[in-house]
Amino acid sequence: MTSHKTAQTMKPATAAKKLGVYLEATPPEFQEGVVSRDELNALQAEPPEWLRELRRTGPHPRPVVAAKLGISIGGLSRGGITDALTTEQIDALKTENPDWLVRERATQAEVRKETVRVKEKDH
Repeated sequence: MTSHKTAQTMKPATAAKKLGVYLEATPPEFQEGVVSRDELNALQAEPPEWLRELRRTGPHPRPVVAAKLGISIGGLSRGGITDALTTEQIDALKTENPDWLVRERATQAEVRKETVRVKEKDH
């Protein structure tokens, strides 16, 4: 009895999420295919130029935008940011520092403090 190991594959959207990139900005061959676990590992270990460039300049998916701004994804929505942003656009927002961003950063800081307080209380 022989067991045949089939390669585990994922949709391009899942792979893009795991790589932290915006799917619509990836090359067509990435968007149209399936990605095996081995291919994903190879992309993470030795990213090709297109992946390095996307990570460097964007456009970035909303979870990455939120992290770069130091706010939650919900905070992005409250600030009216619904699309992917480039690194340049994120830097411009940081420089501009609109009121909504200041509020969301303060909210996020409070959430982090509360998380630490609860963890310390539980130990």
